[in-house]
Amino acid sequence: MSSFTLRRLFLGLIAAAFATLLPSRLAADLIWNPDSGWRIEGGALSGLVSGEGSKALDLMNTARRAEEHGNYGKALRNYNKVIKKYGTSIYTPEALYRSAHVYLARKQYPKAFDAFQGIILRYPNSKRFNEIIGEQYRIASSLVDGARGHFWGWLPGLPDRPKGIQQFEIILLEAPYSDYSPLALMNIARAHQRLHNTLQAIDALDRMINNYPSSLLTADAYLKLAQTHASLVDGPYYDQASTEEAITYFQDFMILFPGDPNVASAETGLDGMRTVLAESKIKMADFYFRKRDNYTAARVFYNEAITVYPDSAVASLAKERLAQVEAKAAAHQPTQDRTPSRGETKEKKRFFFF
Repeated sequence: MSSFTLRRLFLGLIAAAFATLLPSRLAADLIWNPDSGWRIEGGALSGLVSGEGSKALDLMNTARRAEEHGNYGKALRNYNKVIKKYGTSIYTPEALYRSAHVYLARKQYPKAFDAFQGIILRYPNSKRFNEIIGEQYRIASSLVDGARGHFWGWLPGLPDRPKGIQQFEIILLEAPYSDYSPLALMNIARAHQRLHNTLQAIDALDRMINNYPSSLLTADAYLKLAQTHASLVDGPYYDQASTEEAITYFQDFMILFPGDPNVASAETGLDGMRTVLAESKIKMADFYFRKRDNYTAARVFYNEAITVYPDSAVASLAKERLAQVEAKAAAHQPTQDRTPSRGETKEKKRFFFF
């Protein structure tokens, strides 16, 4: 066997050895002991610490001891040094995780969220994935509920609900199939409603229904979507697009979830919307009947009012008005439909010459 072949075989064996060692190293855990500090446990390289690794370990030990003594500023400085200088080391995910909790303790909510997000972006297979998504969800919920974050860890700021909405959207991108995603969309809708962003709230509820139709929250989303559309209704004199949307979602809710405890509330909402829509049809019919003497158009709108809500007081009123239309139409037949009496003469034709 030639020396070249032996060299290739030797290099191949080294590569295979590293290929088996690397996953073991990544699978290793960092264990904290207040007396001895951090140690690597469970990985093939747990007993090996290089020069760079030794420096990172010193920073991690200094940071954790400072954290436990409440010296959060010093802890953050050392954790951030590990993240920036030793970004590929085994200590980096732990530095991000610990710094996120320090930011939480200092009520620096956006920074805490971003630190958790750094773990998701760099280590998507982290065994802490679900825990981190849960932490991010709690941070976003706090901001949406009006929590006041602190600048520099001590100066209270103003509530920042839009930031919470933005964070919920990030959670949807990070974990679209987690249990937190439907909750995130419902909270986005709730936050937009609090901020009077009704159209954005409708969009969030619509995404909830379309993306998570089997969720336990879907029934609530249907009802809230109907109620949100209903909140846009200004009365029978205005455009009825929102009224018709509300009717559709109230009906869908009642059909899809007949056993839901909120069915009675949906029935009340549906009754209100159908009444408004029927009254709108009557207003249109009254206009054509009383202002334009257009009996054909009046008949159409009165009949539509009856169709929209047949067994209602509005439908009864429409039937009364429809009878009035028929009576007046019969009494005022167009002139061209009557046969001229014997004493009347037909108007002479006029000829125009050009």
